[in-house]
Amino acid sequence: MNREQAEIELKRIFGFDKFYDEQWETINMLFQGKRMLLIEKTGYGKSLCFQFPATQFKGVTIIFSPLIALMRDQVKGLNEKGIKAKFINSEQSLEENTQTIQEAINGKVKILYIAPERQENQEWLDATRKMNISMVVIDEAHTISIWGHDFRPAFRRIINLVKLLPQSIPILATTATATKRVQLDIENQISGNIRTLRGELIRENFELYVIKVNSEDEKLLWLAENITQLDGTGVIYTGTRVNTEIYSRWFEFLGIDTSEYNAGLDSVSRIEIEQGLLDNKWKAVISTNALGMGIDKSDIRFIIHTQIPASPIHYYQEIGRGGRDGKPTKLILFYNKKKDKKGIEEDYKLPKSFIDGGRPSIKNYQKVINAIKLEQLGERQIMKTTNLKQTQVRVIKADLIEQGIIKEVLYGKSKKYEYQFNAPELNTRSFDELRELKLRELDAMLEYVNLTYSRMKFLCDYLGDTSRNRYQNCDNTNLAKYQINPKEFTKQKLVEFRETYFPELKVETRNSNIVNGIASSYYGVSSVGAALHRCKYENGGDFPDFLLKLTLKAFRRRYGQEPFDYIVYVPPTESGDLVKNFAEKLSSILKIPISHKLIKTFETKPQKVFKNGYLKRDNVLNKFSYSEPYELEGKTVILFDDIFDSGATIKEIGNVLTRLGVKKIAPLVIARTVGGDI
Repeated sequence: MNREQAEIELKRIFGFDKFYDEQWETINMLFQGKRMLLIEKTGYGKSLCFQFPATQFKGVTIIFSPLIALMRDQVKGLNEKGIKAKFINSEQSLEENTQTIQEAINGKVKILYIAPERQENQEWLDATRKMNISMVVIDEAHTISIWGHDFRPAFRRIINLVKLLPQSIPILATTATATKRVQLDIENQISGNIRTLRGELIRENFELYVIKVNSEDEKLLWLAENITQLDGTGVIYTGTRVNTEIYSRWFEFLGIDTSEYNAGLDSVSRIEIEQGLLDNKWKAVISTNALGMGIDKSDIRFIIHTQIPASPIHYYQEIGRGGRDGKPTKLILFYNKKKDKKGIEEDYKLPKSFIDGGRPSIKNYQKVINAIKLEQLGERQIMKTTNLKQTQVRVIKADLIEQGIIKEVLYGKSKKYEYQFNAPELNTRSFDELRELKLRELDAMLEYVNLTYSRMKFLCDYLGDTSRNRYQNCDNTNLAKYQINPKEFTKQKLVEFRETYFPELKVETRNSNIVNGIASSYYGVSSVGAALHRCKYENGGDFPDFLLKLTLKAFRRRYGQEPFDYIVYVPPTESGDLVKNFAEKLSSILKIPISHKLIKTFETKPQKVFKNGYLKRDNVLNKFSYSEPYELEGKTVILFDDIFDSGATIKEIGNVLTRLGVKKIAPLVIARTVGGDI
């Protein structure tokens, strides 16, 4: 098929008149059974480079994609064009995925999208041997490279399938963000005389700004005064899930329509919010970087980052979701330049902590090796034995499997890990190299913040596009800089917000009479955390009265004038009478009798020493009782504590009180931590 013939088919199937030259070059190479890496900017039309040839091949095209939203949108669009497309991912039931696999085997599916994690399923591995595979596509191909900005260990297994395929089957890898090092790694993994096409990355419709601030409050204040002045609908990216909540509640307080989004939402909520964004239902969606990849919306008019991403590569990809229609789009990055006592700028800390936590310490690798040496363990057992978080254990497992130190074994439906006989020593050189790379990338992001020349040129150069374009689209070239100069009225609104916004404690369970509770603040968001730390760990005396006033406001906001029979407080582990004394003050003001009869039956350790929820639950399980249980039957109680983290302690006491006949347990705490467990 020559280009003229292909463009007739293109018009008939997809409605487009012409291919871009690089699109046709890619498609023509695939028709010849070649292997290709295509690096093109977001919105270029990379998906057409595999969707069109897939319609011309006889068998099934398998597309590996980490983006469930993209799968959903593209499958819907393809089916509307009469192209039989389906997907396999976690949004579908096991039965639905099995049916889709069988249809692909039977030749009833032309294009099959699959999430790379699903490759661990034995059913999928067996099915690939029975399918008539015409082409394999690796979308977002930077995810298979350890040097990529979004590397995921499970995605390396895509290459296992690629290696099994005949050299005559075309392979296409696509990405918008690959440095030269990532490009070489992808080429090396796919191998087979692969050819790379790299396009220009400049986005001339972008308007790039950096706003330096001296506090988190200044970010909230600028947004309050300016977001409604920005054209259209946009996305506001935050660094943490907690911040999606804080920013969303702030806009709600101001009467500005927004919605919050993060990876912790269920699939129904995510789909609803994604559709709302497409329909311009809100001024902005406030999200972690979980939103945007694969969202097929061409008219996002602004993207704002309240926290610097970990690298210019991350930043280019995230802003690339805006302005795909070619119209002017504002890209605004906040940076809190205030320094702490050690001279470290505030907005440097979060991405640095992600780097520090992204690759566990060698000591933790050794913990896992030692545990698995003794016996075969499942993931949960590894977490309990080593006191490591789930994310750490998963990274360590993937590395140890790749180095041949442990292997997966199946016992029925459960998966365990066993130590390999004569296993090699752990090789840590690549870990150190990767950490150094990520620190350099973060330093490059700081360089972007402090630039005095074109921001677009910096991003293009960093990503390997050295084309000689004029870059005149930022606040260092031809655009006026944004200023921070909030009005007194807005400042007062923020004070009011701080005194009326109280984090929810989600603790309700099916078999307990505990209800979702409330905290007076987040630990560390304001002066609350500092005061708690001073009193608990620096002999600072009783919790100060401003915390009492704030906690009373939170109580009245959540529970109003609702009557309660008792205030019960959590017995201390290491903070002496601080919680008891504070509970007595609450009792006196609220005129609710206080009970001192909740006791520990066994010693517990401070919850902060445990790194995962399993061990936190074990630490408090069956460790509490009530000395005079008869008095609680049919009663309602306030359950008070100073700090809420994972919620394991509150939930366990809720279970105990439920068994004793308490009708309602209502949690109240001074502060909720930003972290907690996942």
